[in-house]
Amino acid sequence: MRSVLIGDLLAAAEVLAAVPEPARADRLARLLRGAALAERHRQRTGRAHPRYGDGSLMAAAMKQPRAPGAVRDAEFRRCLGMVLAELE
Repeated sequence: MRSVLIGDLLAAAEVLAAVPEPARADRLARLLRGAALAERHRQRTGRAHPRYGDGSLMAAAMKQPRAPGAVRDAEFRRCLGMVLAELE
């Protein structure tokens, strides 16, 4: 997976906010695996992965349904915290 930037964090949190809380850990794990797979694909072929994009977390997230995030929304902040904790 490419280096994670703030846009990656926000996009991933939007994906998590779009699914019920019990499914979020699995969805996050799949996003991270997809981004890593895409980065390996990009390095090997020089092209973006057809399903997961260019190897960034944002590209993988943009292929998923997302709930528009607002920092004022407590649920979105919990999702953002979950992404940050997993990356740590």
